[in-house]
Amino acid sequence: MNESFEKIIQILDLGSKKEKIDVLESLIDINEPQIINKIISKLDDPDIEVRGEVFSALVLNNNKIARFLIDNLNSESKNVRGFSALVLANRKDLDAIPSLINLTKDSSSMVRSCAVGALGYLNAKNAQQAIHDCLFDSNLEVKKSALKAAIDIDYKISEKEINEITKEGDDEITSLLTLVKKR
Repeated sequence: MNESFEKIIQILDLGSKKEKIDVLESLIDINEPQIINKIISKLDDPDIEVRGEVFSALVLNNNKIARFLIDNLNSESKNVRGFSALVLANRKDLDAIPSLINLTKDSSSMVRSCAVGALGYLNAKNAQQAIHDCLFDSNLEVKKSALKAAIDIDYKISEKEINEITKEGDDEITSLLTLVKKR
């Protein structure tokens, strides 16, 4: 790795928020694997503005970086797993669908919510079972994401299942179920 790449890594690891954001803004066309993986790892940065800039840099990158993002769906960091799923969806990376389906069983509810939302955004009709399973997740946010995903892929939810989900008593779920019933 050349000296400028080492400097980039150092800034991403130890730089101030402004330094990190400035360097990330310059990296939207980077194709160097070590730098791409370092950028992805910053989806777990403590600063939300840095994470937002990382998200943008990854979505806007026109290079073939899907395999790096898919590999990071196995990261130890729930932020890296969840936000990588959302980056893949925003990049319309359909090759990620099988990995996203697996992620709907993640131990983190935030990751499950991101994964099922990404499947809906990608219109992953082959993910119907995973989306269906998430409709009955123990976490309310996962259920909401699954309902939105079901609407996105035009998945039919039975009246019995709608009645079961309605018991949640959440306003957002009720609104989403109204959309489901109108189809």
